[in-house]
Amino acid sequence: MIVERKPLTLWERLYLPAIIGGFKVTVRHFFKRKVTMQYPEEKWVVPEGYRGAPYLVKDQAGRTKCVSCQLCEFVCPPKAIQITPPGPQPNPETGNVEKAPKEFEINMLRCIYCGYCQEVCPEEAIFLMRDYALIGSHRDELIFNQEKLLALGGTHQDTIQKWQHK
Repeated sequence: MIVERKPLTLWERLYLPAIIGGFKVTVRHFFKRKVTMQYPEEKWVVPEGYRGAPYLVKDQAGRTKCVSCQLCEFVCPPKAIQITPPGPQPNPETGNVEKAPKEFEINMLRCIYCGYCQEVCPEEAIFLMRDYALIGSHRDELIFNQEKLLALGGTHQDTIQKWQHK
């Protein structure tokens, strides 16, 4: 089937309507509010309920709140969390805490930021960051060990001090 096309007029052959239309769009965008953000200096306001990267917290005495129950490792869908429980002998530095983890690792490359680890933790030892900028120059930097996770989390001020002697 052959489609008949009508010939272009002189005005259409000059391309002026297309050029004028392009200038109209450019001028319209020129006077609009700027949406470009100067990233390192300006950051988005993170909404309430944002689920960022997980981190560990310490109690008021400076001990890790994690008791190596491994529930977060079990519930993690992509298996990004790896916990090595302590040996049979108790660690005297942890006070009355029965089992502080020997090693705790979270692979941020595998983490899908679902928040299950925070929900399942019975000791409230793991929380989610409100920061969305996780960067590293190579893959090994994005595997967070226990020291790095505790440094990100800091000390959690609990009203209940369950490991304190009475």
